[in-house]
Amino acid sequence: MHLYHLSRRWLGASISTITALFAVLPASVSAQDLNVNPVRYHAPYTQFAANLQPVQVSLAPTSPSLLQDLPAQLHSEIAYVQDLKTGRAIYQKNSTQVRPIASITKLMTALVVLEANQDLNETLEITSADIDRLKNTTSRLSVGSKLTRAQMLHLALMSSENRAANALGRHYPGGIRAFVRAMNDKARALGMRESRFVEPTGLSSENVSSPKDLVRLMQATAQHPLIQEYSTSEQLTVEPRPGRQLVFSNTNRLVQNSKWDIQVSKTGFINEAGQCLVLLTKLEGRQVGIVLLNAQGRYSRIGDAIRLRNLVESSNKLAML
Repeated sequence: MHLYHLSRRWLGASISTITALFAVLPASVSAQDLNVNPVRYHAPYTQFAANLQPVQVSLAPTSPSLLQDLPAQLHSEIAYVQDLKTGRAIYQKNSTQVRPIASITKLMTALVVLEANQDLNETLEITSADIDRLKNTTSRLSVGSKLTRAQMLHLALMSSENRAANALGRHYPGGIRAFVRAMNDKARALGMRESRFVEPTGLSSENVSSPKDLVRLMQATAQHPLIQEYSTSEQLTVEPRPGRQLVFSNTNRLVQNSKWDIQVSKTGFINEAGQCLVLLTKLEGRQVGIVLLNAQGRYSRIGDAIRLRNLVESSNKLAML
């Protein structure tokens, strides 16, 4: 009888603890989580947040820390979270697929540029060769714009500037063809066996990779302080022509959010790839790589990143019960 009462007391305490835990879990992704201006972006963001469903967390009887058992209701076709210390997957959804990666390509572009040890203070000029004739995207860097190699690199990483990325490849020894060859050589050296590059911007759907390969790429780029700085900075003001200043912003609003500790960040989008986002960040004291590919909806990749963060945090709390 004594053992029976102890068991009931332990079970009651456990249920109370779990109830308290779920009480503090966010029911949805809010406009504050997205770190947006509530005045300027009130209508689209609040409508987006209102449509999001709560994250439903199920208790896996074998191992509550395995997020594969926790349905995340993600909008991304492919999602992958890896613990960088152990190399183990924390969460994965369609993680074996090879997909177009859009402007995530620019992380490899930056890696090749920096490892070529070219002069970052050299002035590069945008020419007609840098105009996008594949997707016909526009650019604020008109033909004749002149910036340093460092500024071009900064804009390519932070604002996903396609003309800047192409100019970087064009000014590589041997030109674009040699640059693309160097991109693929670097991919092989990193063990990115499921990756292929055909140009430096990501506009081509033939630039493809897998989630695990992209984590390898992020780990390599994290070894370069400039890539960390440029990919996570919020804004940059440049003067591509005398007397004409332009202000560029980061395409990933999470870098402005104090809840996130992001070391490497890159967004991407073309129709074939959908909305893409990769992050190297810290969650619950763990260094992790997050890969989200082919999300549908302009803000869905941000919402999915927040959902995954919430899942990692809640799974750690469940594991301690």
